[in-house]
Amino acid sequence: MDMGREARWEKDAMTVEIAFALVTAAVLAAAVFAVALGLTLVLGISGPAGKRTLTGGALLGAAAGLWRVVWVLRRFDARRRRGR
Repeated sequence: MDMGREARWEKDAMTVEIAFALVTAAVLAAAVFAVALGLTLVLGISGPAGKRTLTGGALLGAAAGLWRVVWVLRRFDARRRRGR
């Protein structure tokens, strides 16, 4: 019976870790995009250059968010394999 509980605890821990990874990735992506948006507004960049700046910010934000998800989940897996 303990094996069933242990497996359930592991599933719950993984669910929490996935949610944590997704939420922090969304916050990081939004922060990166906000920097690009802020630069566009503060420097008064408009037209095609402004559009490229915002597109670049969105792409960098998406890349940073993806990196965050992968990093958090790999770290969790490494700790799980060590038994912590």
